[in-house]
Amino acid sequence: MFRLLTIEFHKLKHNTASKVLTIIYFGLLTSTALIASIKFDIGPIKFHLAEMGIFNFPYIWHFNTYVAAILKFFLLLVIVSMMANEYSYKTLKQNLIDGLSKKEFILSKFYTVVVLALASTIFVFVVSLILGLSYSDYNELSIITSDLEYILAFFIKLVGFFSFGLFLGILVKRSAFAVGAMVIWLIGESIFKGYLFYSFKNSENTIEKVDGIMQFLPLEAMTNLIKEPFSRLGAVRSVANRVGETFTKSYAVDFSTILIVSVWTLIFIYLSFALLKKRDL
Repeated sequence: MFRLLTIEFHKLKHNTASKVLTIIYFGLLTSTALIASIKFDIGPIKFHLAEMGIFNFPYIWHFNTYVAAILKFFLLLVIVSMMANEYSYKTLKQNLIDGLSKKEFILSKFYTVVVLALASTIFVFVVSLILGLSYSDYNELSIITSDLEYILAFFIKLVGFFSFGLFLGILVKRSAFAVGAMVIWLIGESIFKGYLFYSFKNSENTIEKVDGIMQFLPLEAMTNLIKEPFSRLGAVRSVANRVGETFTKSYAVDFSTILIVSVWTLIFIYLSFALLKKRDL
């Protein structure tokens, strides 16, 4: 494992684009701390995000993992360019000539995916913990350790998403086309969801039926791992209550969704290996 990781990180170390994208990604993750400094005082109107409770434990685990997950596309570019470079610079063929098996090659890429996802997860955990200890109104240990399943969900989401990107990178061999394929897949899932709504429009529990089918698609399942946190915020709920609206949405991380994304991850890695094994290099 360490030998394979050493090979991959040696390649990444000498890839300027990958280094720049990685630095930008972790820089943007760090910039979430700047949200705390956003403050507007216009006469009687005072707006300070940190005082609205977004950094309160345990809400911060939900909020920060959701926001950080939006930035995952930067590391996706690292993953797909990593595969594209293997074909462009003939390093894949050279690795195989030097004795690396195709199975080891795929494992080396998957290990890299896991390490990048793990590094992102640890980074988000540390940033969230620091912000929470600095701004949260609740610092009891039992509250701080509540909702930590969002950290696990974030890790699972990144591994699944990057594994999908790895498969597309092997499939189309070009980073731009791989990202384009990801976008096309996303559009395809959205169109299919619209079709389901149209098909069930005259049925009872339309939303439940549509969601029951969509939850098994890869990108939808990854989205479901960490649901939007904004309607969970106390200030938003207060406004909703004043206008007679109530939220019954569940924000919990479902084990079934973790299982679905994990299965898709295994499928993407297996397909990557099967494709590489079949392809004449």
